[in-house]
Amino acid sequence: MIIVYIYLYPLASKNLNLKHQFLEQVFARAMALHLKALLTLVVVLVLLQPGIHVYANGGRRPRFVGGPWKNAHATFYDAGDGTGRSGACGYGGTNLDLKFQTTALSNALFINGQGCGSCYELKCDGDVNSCKAGQPSIFVTATDQCPPGGWCDPPREHFDLVQPAFLQIAEYKAGIVPVQYRRVPCQRQGGVRFTIEGNPHFNLVTVWNVGGAGDVTNVQVRGYGEASWIPLRRNWGQKWETNAVLVGKALSFRVTVGDGRSSVSRRVAPQNWQFGQTYEGKNFR
Repeated sequence: MIIVYIYLYPLASKNLNLKHQFLEQVFARAMALHLKALLTLVVVLVLLQPGIHVYANGGRRPRFVGGPWKNAHATFYDAGDGTGRSGACGYGGTNLDLKFQTTALSNALFINGQGCGSCYELKCDGDVNSCKAGQPSIFVTATDQCPPGGWCDPPREHFDLVQPAFLQIAEYKAGIVPVQYRRVPCQRQGGVRFTIEGNPHFNLVTVWNVGGAGDVTNVQVRGYGEASWIPLRRNWGQKWETNAVLVGKALSFRVTVGDGRSSVSRRVAPQNWQFGQTYEGKNFR
């Protein structure tokens, strides 16, 4: 009661100036609270907008939507089991299920492994004797590098498809066909996967099943309770390495893809994680 009386005393005072000053202060505080609440509401609404992904640095960008149509050529190769997983991107040994829709990229698109995991729509652009009727499209994921020489040499942009994919758009006898292609968002089931190999003094992490832009450009790891992120180096393809001691720590990963968006997977590997195991994190939409 004493506190309320002291707070409301200016209203009971006969001094008009004191009353006016008090009411101005109350109004100013109320406005400040309303503005703060309004600003908070706006921020929440922005973050909840579909298609907006927040960066670690506070920025945001819409979902990856792909790129324009371009011209290239396509050939095919026998990938053995047809999956195309075992190649220069390092997906061999994973359970990445791409349903025979994979391709090797020429150097201009492979970019020393950075193109691994990117997704493309292709359609045959040749004559009726080479292309399947109706010019159907296929959607493929980059999992390998096209061997040097001929069509795969710079500056050519070339796709060396696994045979089952090639035969969906072109005739076997054609061998090589002109195509139109464009980058498209990668559609994946479940989260980004982290397969950890190595030993206590060397960690090799394969990052796979990445949605959105698909092409991983940066990977960082952080042990639970640690203040800073540890950057990993690209070893080859989508295999990333660090010599940091990570054993005995619950691990979080931050993955950045080619369009600049980042996804943080918090404590996806438990404290007792083991080499040779795969852990699932947050994916891009």
